[in-house]
Amino acid sequence: MKAVFISDAHLRRSTDERYSQFIQFLADLRDGKARALVDAQELGRDKTPIDDLYILGDFFDFWFCSKDHIHPEFQLVIHSLVDLQKTGVRVHLCEGNHDFFMKEYFHDVLGMEVFEEWADIKLDKLRMLVAHGDTADRSNRTYMMFRKILRSRPFYNTQRVIPASVRWALAGMTSNASKQMSDDNCDFLVEKMLSFATGKLREDYDAVILGHCHKPVLRYFDVGGRKKTFVALGDWIRHYSFLYYENRKFFMSYYPLR
Repeated sequence: MKAVFISDAHLRRSTDERYSQFIQFLADLRDGKARALVDAQELGRDKTPIDDLYILGDFFDFWFCSKDHIHPEFQLVIHSLVDLQKTGVRVHLCEGNHDFFMKEYFHDVLGMEVFEEWADIKLDKLRMLVAHGDTADRSNRTYMMFRKILRSRPFYNTQRVIPASVRWALAGMTSNASKQMSDDNCDFLVEKMLSFATGKLREDYDAVILGHCHKPVLRYFDVGGRKKTFVALGDWIRHYSFLYYENRKFFMSYYPLR
């Protein structure tokens, strides 16, 4: 099995550098160039398609959209995802703290898998817990309550009656503040996630893969004589990082800017 994991692209405007770089990244995946992007001699440089792409939250800087009103700036990257899907790559999306209510479009219209918080997956018989990671620290009760309100059905129904242009303007203002908090508390978030992951790795999970903290981390642990893996995926704001998986091995990689 071959898979790529990314998170926290925070795509917003098609003129932004990270947006154009991500479009090129998807084109490289579509052309079977994932191996060539990874700095690991053991993999070789030959073209080979991946099986799965996992996008673990905050793919968009905001997602107050519906299947009838998609933000115009998001059309290009969505078309690129669909082009990748047409080659046989399975696309999976996890909702983050900037993008939720995604299922009605990405699953119901495009046929992509969407999970709201956690997913329990298996690759080559390795059991992995994958998520955005914003709920790894449940001690932050204020955030957990705010998150619950934003994802509630009453809030969903209320925001649907607001004109799309107003929704997008409000979402843009709030997303900037939320993203800044994540940046300021990056190291703190990593430690919280690591504590959460360590508990899961003591269970029956072989790997825990999270986003949200904007810092790329790849660590291995020995738990009862078994090799376990913790990954924080970084972001596409400063690091342009992604995780490449092949045949039970993990490679933290960085997209070469063009």
